[in-house]
Amino acid sequence: MKQLLYIGFCILLLNTTTVFAQATTAVPNFTVKDTLKSTSNDIDPLTPAKAAFFSAILPGLGQAYNKKYWKIPLVYGAMGTSLYFYLDSNKKYHQYRDAYKRRLEGYSDDDLSYLDDSRLIAAQKVYQRNRDLSGLFVIGFYVLNIIDANVDAAFAVSSADLAEALQRVGSSAAQSGVSLNELIAIVTSAQQTTARGGAVIG
Repeated sequence: MKQLLYIGFCILLLNTTTVFAQATTAVPNFTVKDTLKSTSNDIDPLTPAKAAFFSAILPGLGQAYNKKYWKIPLVYGAMGTSLYFYLDSNKKYHQYRDAYKRRLEGYSDDDLSYLDDSRLIAAQKVYQRNRDLSGLFVIGFYVLNIIDANVDAAFAVSSADLAEALQRVGSSAAQSGVSLNELIAIVTSAQQTTARGGAVIG
């Protein structure tokens, strides 16, 4: 009998604890439109490929296609500087190489007669290394030019896109009867609870 009284008392105690819980507030009912469908039809999925193709044909043309004209001097400055050092190092490499070959043939009437054979070999190695590195820089800047045009076209956001997104968010908040700050707070709390992003939540 004592056990039944004890169990009854525990059930009564557990049922009365809900009286002391927090008061619930009504959550506004949301009607959310599909935000994944774009209302504008001017999106071209091939734009990144076109920009990359243009940059591969003529460096800087992809940046012009993306209307990022300020990047064109950077592309030509980087590639031009690397190409200049490539050509200069190649010229000096052949100069020291030809002088060394003439020394091996027995001639010593060149402009570098004040250098001995070991210095000619060392200069050849230095200029050959510099030439090879400059060539790699030319190729690297060319590839970077193509990647930049592709990425810039893929992630381009216009002011019209931003205005349209803000308008959709504002209309969703107005339809729900909450302010924009309250809508952001609701989406943030739902995101923290469900571990889903704002685009999935709506």
